[in-house]
Amino acid sequence: MNPVAGPFPRDTYRFPKGRFSIVSVYSFTSAAIVASTIFSLLLFLSLDDNPLMQWLFGALAVIFEAGKFYAWYEFGERRAHGNYTGAASALGFYLILALISIGGSIGGINSATNAAQSEQQQGQAKVAAYDRQIEAIEQQIALNNEAAERYIELDRIATGVARLQQENTQLRKEQQQLALTRDSLPAVAQGSVLGLISNLANTLGVSTDQAQSWLVIFLSVLLDLFAAFFVGVIGEEQRFRHWYHHPHSDPLNATAPATSSETQTTSGQATSLPETPNDETLGFPYTDIKTALAAKTIRCSKKAVSTEYALSQDTVDNLFTQLQKEGLVAKKPNHHYHWVG
Repeated sequence: MNPVAGPFPRDTYRFPKGRFSIVSVYSFTSAAIVASTIFSLLLFLSLDDNPLMQWLFGALAVIFEAGKFYAWYEFGERRAHGNYTGAASALGFYLILALISIGGSIGGINSATNAAQSEQQQGQAKVAAYDRQIEAIEQQIALNNEAAERYIELDRIATGVARLQQENTQLRKEQQQLALTRDSLPAVAQGSVLGLISNLANTLGVSTDQAQSWLVIFLSVLLDLFAAFFVGVIGEEQRFRHWYHHPHSDPLNATAPATSSETQTTSGQATSLPETPNDETLGFPYTDIKTALAAKTIRCSKKAVSTEYALSQDTVDNLFTQLQKEGLVAKKPNHHYHWVG
């Protein structure tokens, strides 16, 4: 199929994304959704120790995450079809769920960061404990040396000094053994996240806890924006593919200015279709729609036609008005349409 111009001014020479791009987009989206869900689960599962409540809270976290991304996808769909009221309601619903999700992600990331800090602190505490024992032995040796000097002054070298020297020798052995044990402990490595937090604290001139809080909030918001972006990319690609394979459809309520009649209809300057409409002047497959309605392959309703051919509400209204003029459809008392042609 040759490149075609249509309702996307910047997409005049655009083609649908290839297999590699589609696989990459879906992979990124899935990874972001899974990561966001896992972080939310970490928070919701910690709310109660009862297994039943954990299952319920876990299911709630998954529902919130799935609903959030579907609401964002629905926002793009409604905005593309010109339903701005519906788009605003979908956006509001998404923002509420996004706040819950960001809160869950903050709790999950913060929990993982605290676990890394706790492990590092435990290693440092072990080293500090050995250092204190070695220092205590050193102080005892110093006290023994002072006592030995007093014994020397009192001319009791044979009785006191010899005993203190033996005691100091034993203390030195214990001190060396403690030092060997301390040095054989695994090195306390600072993780990359902890290093980043430390650098941020030094750069911004804030405490480590404050730097950790800002970093966790930033990562949580970034994760949600990342996932929302790729969900939006998927929705836009699906709409573009539908338009690409149905060039006369009008998902964004804009068509190429082929004729003056078509331009007037698109801009809202004309409120009715021509007396003898055709596909070229209308900008959508009018004949195909009549054929499909006659064959009953689609339901005779404005919503069904709008969904199938991606038409705006004004275009569908004008279409059914023309079909009524031609005597092909009629309106029931309940305001539903049926085919009579």
